[in-house]
Amino acid sequence: MAAKRIVIMGIFVADTAYRTPYNPPWGETVLGSDFKLGPGGKGSNQAVASARAGGNTAFITKLGRDTFGDMARKMYSDEGIDQRFVVPTDEHATGAAAIIIDEKKGDNAIIVFPGACSHLSASEVDAAKEIIQGAACFMTNLELPVPIVLHGLKLARSLGTPTILNPAPAVPVPTEIFPLCDYATPNEHEAEGLTGIKVNGLPDAEKAADALLAKGVKNAVITLGGQGVFIKNASVKQHIDIFKAGPVVETTGAGDAFNGGFAVALAEGKDIVEACRFGCAVAGISVTRKGTAPSMPKRSEVDALLGRK
Repeated sequence: MAAKRIVIMGIFVADTAYRTPYNPPWGETVLGSDFKLGPGGKGSNQAVASARAGGNTAFITKLGRDTFGDMARKMYSDEGIDQRFVVPTDEHATGAAAIIIDEKKGDNAIIVFPGACSHLSASEVDAAKEIIQGAACFMTNLELPVPIVLHGLKLARSLGTPTILNPAPAVPVPTEIFPLCDYATPNEHEAEGLTGIKVNGLPDAEKAADALLAKGVKNAVITLGGQGVFIKNASVKQHIDIFKAGPVVETTGAGDAFNGGFAVALAEGKDIVEACRFGCAVAGISVTRKGTAPSMPKRSEVDALLGRK
């Protein structure tokens, strides 16, 4: 189990997930085959993945005092996530996401409205200094406004805490953000958005990783879906294959599963290659299940899968 704390800053939204025979084009209505309401948001999913994988996890976000916010707070309590810096507000509603899932392929399209989370302030992040200082890592992503992401990374760096940026979704970022990233974990689409290099395979992934390193990132970790993960830093260049835990049911949340597991492994002192293998195992299990946070595996399941590899 990870003894040192993992601090994650991000958003919670209530996921409204619709399964359909196919993703309808604009203007067309299609009858869905299933509907689920559950917890979501990248940062929140990553916190659940981290906690279930054995991480001593704290989460920083902002939630409305409403039904969706209550859903989040109960989940954090149930999962053992430190929510001292989950900031309540009466001014803004908790956000939501609409997820459309192709029931045949398992692929998805997502619309996210962050709601209260997008109003997290710099002073509210600064109030969490006590848990960021001395943590094994501080991880955030781009579902929050870029200025608050930048502020969080700067704060963690000033406290000597290693930083992980999961640059998802792909949005424009200032160049000053890259040198603040000890680890950057984009998928192939996000890597293209950050570097301008279209990633269609391992050679392209290496080019994109080189571009990220040139921008100041210390460790480039590019997730490639079914092709696994490509890692590059000053001394390591390696491809990690996926872990097949069963038939793919739904890919929603796979990136969050990887990032949560990756953070846990780093907190336990594993090197970047072993941390990526651990993250791939967490993601490999998550895609065999429906949902985002509910799909995250327990540590015993991850250890069992790694033991079989």
